[in-house]
Amino acid sequence: LRDRRRMLLIAGCFVLISGLMYFAFMAAWLNLFLAVGMSTAVRVTLAIVALAIAAINLKEFVLGRGKLTVSIPDSAKPGLYARVRRVVQARSLPIALAGVAVLALMVNLVELLCTAGLPALYTAVLSQQALTPSAHYAYLGLYILAYMADDALMVGIAVAALGSRKLDEAAGRRLKLISG
Repeated sequence: LRDRRRMLLIAGCFVLISGLMYFAFMAAWLNLFLAVGMSTAVRVTLAIVALAIAAINLKEFVLGRGKLTVSIPDSAKPGLYARVRRVVQARSLPIALAGVAVLALMVNLVELLCTAGLPALYTAVLSQQALTPSAHYAYLGLYILAYMADDALMVGIAVAALGSRKLDEAAGRRLKLISG
């Protein structure tokens, strides 16, 4: 974009919508766990899911991406990138912001399936605490602030550098290692 203000607004909108979606997603997890409780079967299932996602991420770091992945498929990337370019290059800022909000919703629906493990574990543990509803939601809010912090940092770096560096495959694999 070569316009720091516009980059900040558009990327900030994406991060904000992502955070709101994750909050809603985690609130749904929390309410489910509060309703059904934390039986041994639920705990074991959550542990298996979290370990499976970690194993997939570690496998991707060591061996690269294969058929089993929790990443956006390569076949979907060209269309996604084209949509992103159309959205951010819209002449009207309100149209660009509306477009990036819709894009954030769509991307995060897919991403939620890939990253559900940690939020599920966090909300499961949170549901076991004897807290008021407002305290439960305050802890969800704290989680979301931490979740959004790294995204906000990346936005800040990208805006400061005016997008001069892209995330390459090696950096993506290191992120997989950290995630695993």
